[in-house]
Amino acid sequence: MPSCPFCGEDQVRTNLSAEGLARAKEGIKANVHMPCCLETITVLEADDDYFWTSKPLR
Repeated sequence: MPSCPFCGEDQVRTNLSAEGLARAKEGIKANVHMPCCLETITVLEADDDYFWTSKPLR
């Protein structure tokens, strides 16, 4: 079940687009804003399964 790593809210939809995910897979930073608690995650790198971020999430 997808939940916010900051506040624990369930079923959070983010603003990360398919284009943003593709850029993250290329190693270009992408910001993901959490609408539930207004925190921001900086995605440094991504693949099909994981995000590597600037700070630990769990």
